Amino acid sequence: MERSTPRTMGPTPWLLLFCLTVAAAGGVLQTARAQPDSNGFISIDCGLPGKTSYAEDTTKLPYAPDAGFTDTGTNHNISTEYVTSSTGRSWHNLRSFAAGVRNCYTLLSLTSGLKYLVRAKFMYGNYDGLDSPPVFDLYVGVNLWTTVNITGPEGKVSTEVIVVVPDDFLQVCLVNTGAGTPFISGLELRLLHRTLYPQATTTQGLVLSSRLNFGPTSENNVIRYPDDPHDRIWVPRVNSATWTEITTTNTVQHEEGDLFEVPTAVMQTAIMPRRNASNGIEFSWDPVAQSSDPSPGYIAIMHFSELQLLTSNNVREFFVSINGEPWHPNGFTPKYLYGSATYNSLPSRKSQYNVSIIAAPNSTLPPVINALEVFSVIPTTIIGTDSRDVSAMAAIKTKYKVLKNWMGDPCVPNNMVWDTLTCDYANASPPRVRSINMSSNRLGGDISSSFASLENIQYLNLSNNNLIGSIPDALSQLKSLTVLDLSGNQLSGSIPSGLLKRVQDGSLNLRYGNNPDLCANGDSCQPAKIKSKLIIKIVVPVIVVVVVAMALIFYFLRRKKQGLMNNSVKPQNDPMASYASGSDVYGDGSLRLESRRFTYEELKMITNNFQRVLGRGGFGYVYDGFLEDGTQVAVKLRSQSSNQGVKEFLAEAHILTRIHHKNLVSMIGYCNDGEYMALVYEYMSEGSLQDHIEGRKNIEGCLPWRQRLRIALESAQGLEYLHKGCNPPLIHRDVKATNILLNTKLEARIADFGLSKAFNSESDTYVSTNTLVGTPGYVDPEYQATMQPTAKSDVYSFGVVLLELITGKPAIVREAEPTSIIQWARKRMALGNIESVVDVSMRGIYDVNSVWKVADIALKCTSYASMQRPTMTDVVAQLQECIELEEGHAGGDVNVDFHATGTRDNPNLSYGSYGGDQSTDMSQSSTAFDMEQNDKRVLAMSMGPVAR
Repeated sequence: MERSTPRTMGPTPWLLLFCLTVAAAGGVLQTARAQPDSNGFISIDCGLPGKTSYAEDTTKLPYAPDAGFTDTGTNHNISTEYVTSSTGRSWHNLRSFAAGVRNCYTLLSLTSGLKYLVRAKFMYGNYDGLDSPPVFDLYVGVNLWTTVNITGPEGKVSTEVIVVVPDDFLQVCLVNTGAGTPFISGLELRLLHRTLYPQATTTQGLVLSSRLNFGPTSENNVIRYPDDPHDRIWVPRVNSATWTEITTTNTVQHEEGDLFEVPTAVMQTAIMPRRNASNGIEFSWDPVAQSSDPSPGYIAIMHFSELQLLTSNNVREFFVSINGEPWHPNGFTPKYLYGSATYNSLPSRKSQYNVSIIAAPNSTLPPVINALEVFSVIPTTIIGTDSRDVSAMAAIKTKYKVLKNWMGDPCVPNNMVWDTLTCDYANASPPRVRSINMSSNRLGGDISSSFASLENIQYLNLSNNNLIGSIPDALSQLKSLTVLDLSGNQLSGSIPSGLLKRVQDGSLNLRYGNNPDLCANGDSCQPAKIKSKLIIKIVVPVIVVVVVAMALIFYFLRRKKQGLMNNSVKPQNDPMASYASGSDVYGDGSLRLESRRFTYEELKMITNNFQRVLGRGGFGYVYDGFLEDGTQVAVKLRSQSSNQGVKEFLAEAHILTRIHHKNLVSMIGYCNDGEYMALVYEYMSEGSLQDHIEGRKNIEGCLPWRQRLRIALESAQGLEYLHKGCNPPLIHRDVKATNILLNTKLEARIADFGLSKAFNSESDTYVSTNTLVGTPGYVDPEYQATMQPTAKSDVYSFGVVLLELITGKPAIVREAEPTSIIQWARKRMALGNIESVVDVSMRGIYDVNSVWKVADIALKCTSYASMQRPTMTDVVAQLQECIELEEGHAGGDVNVDFHATGTRDNPNLSYGSYGGDQSTDMSQSSTAFDMEQNDKRVLAMSMGPVAR
């Protein structure tokens, strides 16, 4: 029997972390609400206000509010029309997460290496009035659990996974994929015995597809706790027209070493065919592809018990087969009043599963079955961040009340690394925090001692905050630390001798300027204070007089100049207008916004009161709209809680009024009406290039190579215009597949200019900046090292996009371990086999020479040194040559044979690009057996056996 081995981790002060987490939630939580009960259960009613638990009507288990388990999201009630007498209390409310890509619940005080059943419940109930159920991803720890697809407001959806927990805590995270706001109604955790479900191991989890109880006469007879001490939910399957039910009141016992412990209440009922022994029991199911596994494996467990006391001349023996192949070579005879099971230990991968239970030739009685469980398997091989770093970062988050995107694991997955952090990913070892940049984050109080627990940290920037107190001596023990920036704070006392020693031996770059009360030599700071106060008393009055005089002169000169100018009327209190007419990023001071200015009421009319959401990004929601002349538009409305501020909003509006190119998204207008700010763009019906590369559900067919080439060329032409056609030129700084949008003709447009910067092409080779921005996987390593982006930084990012077009892989490939697509492709191309790199969904329909040439361009674009990279003008010329090669190969027009895509009525296309949803400030089917809906039972996720 396969046994699980818990992963050994470093020591973890989880008691401290628990206290900190509770404090961050905004209140003191009773221990019983945060820890498992005597059964090893945690039961959470998500969105329940207050701090008072209640006993659930059926199970009598205590359900607690969720405030002590998460510190983000908002509480909501479902619409009253979906609240019925049979709707359980836990379904009446929910918590939604409109802000942030990832939001998590943390379940503490678990036992590392033990097996747990985790169940998440969802009922939309049109709580937001949008009548638009969302689709989002659900993670258990750092591994993808499932995609939650809510199909209607009244449906109850429950998904369940059995996993071995590697630490003494577990996080369940909801991830926004751009298809609506994630929410959750309930979360339950149940401890299982180590020996149960041996197929669930440290590297594999079991996701429930169906758990059926055959033989009950009522569809309302759902069995769970206390009948099942593990609180599994056994859904009754009733079909009297096809099957004969068998029941007993006798206890059905477990055999010694039972691996599943099915409760007696389930095993006391069974079914058999209605007619004679020659008839069998048949059922089937189809596998459901997952985003992380297009052909998932399945585990089936069939439970049997003989409920009838047979006479000596009666025999019940049967064979189980799948798709005509024997499940076991021998016949199966269930024992009287003893539970037994037949199952597969390794996951089966087939295109369809047709199960038959047929009586053996010598059997005088028909076959029976009592219960059935079907699971799909998920890999749980991704390792989370080292627990010591997790504990330290949780304490730092709580101390400084950091919100941002600090949810879930700090380093994993790579595309969800916490803002301001970078991490190291060593082979077969947990990731470690490598650098933290919390500069200018308004941090207060003293320097947290938890920084000293980050043993692998190399770079720590706490500059320009309001930190007080002394510098912890423990920081000198961080052997990997090479840069420590504490400048611009209110620190006092002496610099620890250990840090000074490391500065002297050259192993540490310590920055501590602009801390008036901080001494570098260990002596008293008092003389320096007196001297500095004297200087202040003398210099400050002089500076004040000079500033006032200059202000008066400037005022009178400006009044005189305005008197000579023609009067013009500008919107009052319009920062966008003042931004445009004042000193701008171009430096010419002549910009005037020529786009249409909308009022908020006009936007409401255009969007039909913001009825249909196209997508969501860091800026806010993007809504579908129509102008008076019928032109379809996308309206990006800034959310008050947006982490993308007015500066980025004005920057994008400012740039879009000055750039005009067929391969850049056009801005039609803007709104700056009181607290409401919005940008109105041309509508891009086919979503982002990322949607097509990933083959999301709403997009049918595969993007052919010729069309990929055309998109690459058009995108390159857009970037070339930014670098060469603008005056002054622009660096985009966030080139990626989600920022390339496609219209109905699949013509490409570069989008999202909130991070763009101008530079002087004649005198400047780079843009001076102290903020590293971009998206993990696309960021130029030279820019990351120097903090000086150049036009070649865009070239690097575009090279990554080219590799995505060739391979169909994301920028960070997640196979055995997260790997840059650049390294992934280089390694395989070095063997000289381009077919091992090309996206298999293209089915070999491409000219090998053109693919090789594009791959060569991509690798040149992603050279580590910017001097070795081509310009975008060079890239455009080479891509045009690639198209000529492909046209010669195809013997036709490159624009034909577009694949089928979504239409403008498709609500699921990604419009995250309009909002820059993934940009990162880096410095910072039917149910099983076609069961009818019933309010008293939980509806399984959309996969399961179908009876025949």
